[in-house]
Amino acid sequence: MDLATLLGMVGAIGFIVMAMILGGDINMFVDTQSILIVFCGSIFVVLSNYNMGQFFTIGKIAGKAFLFKIEQPDELIEKSVEMADAARKGGFLALEEAEISNAFMQKGVDMLVDGHDADVVRGTLQKDITLTSERHETGIGMMMGLADVAPAMGMIGTLIGLVAMLSNMDDPKAIGPAMAVALLTTLYGAFLANVIAIPIANKLKLRLNEEKMNQQLILDAVLGIQDGQNPRVIEGLLKNYLAESKRTISTTEE
Repeated sequence: MDLATLLGMVGAIGFIVMAMILGGDINMFVDTQSILIVFCGSIFVVLSNYNMGQFFTIGKIAGKAFLFKIEQPDELIEKSVEMADAARKGGFLALEEAEISNAFMQKGVDMLVDGHDADVVRGTLQKDITLTSERHETGIGMMMGLADVAPAMGMIGTLIGLVAMLSNMDDPKAIGPAMAVALLTTLYGAFLANVIAIPIANKLKLRLNEEKMNQQLILDAVLGIQDGQNPRVIEGLLKNYLAESKRTISTTEE
């Protein structure tokens, strides 16, 4: 669970609701017409930009902003050095029994064990990195699309409310409800874009960068092992992926 995403979003929503409560009856901020225009309308506009298969993954994609398990780079470096030691002592076949939790790393190691040359290994793993990035970018695009559409749908709702209000100026009782639709759709649009969609899209961008960096680290590790480099050299190379304060490179030679 990503507590930063959860606490940030819950906190923002909480303060908005608190402000509504302090402003009077919270029910005056609820309007069915505005909800239909902004929330339902925005979702269907986003649907029109993607195919059905892509669209119906939006819930799973958004969930990655809250639930996403990824190995820390230093853990991957430690595992890579361990495998480099094993390969140096027993050859690539010694890696066959290695316990590897990362699927991308397992794929690279399997290719080493199967005897593929460096160009094939590099090309295959680089293709995986590219495809993974594209999948992430599709999710980010959907959330940013929702962020773009929601305020526009809010504006459409505002115009609908204003037209209804101006068409019934002779009936004072109709002015209030029409004005509520006009204002609440703008509120809902701004809320959906800035409190929900944009934060999730930005967190998905962070997830993309984290996973891409890990995969690039693994690619360098696998190629280093295949090239027969000294495990300490591989360790030093891979620790360039860490923040400078964490780059304590082991100097122990095998």
